[in-house]
Amino acid sequence: MTKNPLSRAWYYFRTGWSTYFAFIFAAINTLTVTYFLAIDNYPILNQIFPSFIQYVVVVSGLAFPILITAGYLHYKKTSAFKAEADINIEANPHLRRILTNSELILSSYIKFIELIPKITNQEKLTEDEIKELFLLKESLKEQIDKRTEF
Repeated sequence: MTKNPLSRAWYYFRTGWSTYFAFIFAAINTLTVTYFLAIDNYPILNQIFPSFIQYVVVVSGLAFPILITAGYLHYKKTSAFKAEADINIEANPHLRRILTNSELILSSYIKFIELIPKITNQEKLTEDEIKELFLLKESLKEQIDKRTEF
């Protein structure tokens, strides 16, 4: 696997920008715009929030719990995150390979766990069990042979 430093730097830049930089500046922009275009121009709202700092404290005090709850609901209580995870596995060949490999490994483990007691008791395997082992071996070999590098 070759590593392209320029592509990796570009990815890290985009992640840093979208996750941190843009988020922080969007929050600052939203607070500034809403205060100076809405609160400052309406006397009744200006009485409730006489200064920008008070407005930021109150909105932050309300926004943090609301946004934490929204994030929790997104991950734990809605189907949105499951859909995102499904799309990531469908679109990402690395994740798809991990899933396929895991399924093969688990089926191998199950077969081995079934056969280990017989082998440790020095019992002979039946023809069907031997055939299943060879089919499992062929399935694993086929998976290894058909996979490609990314």
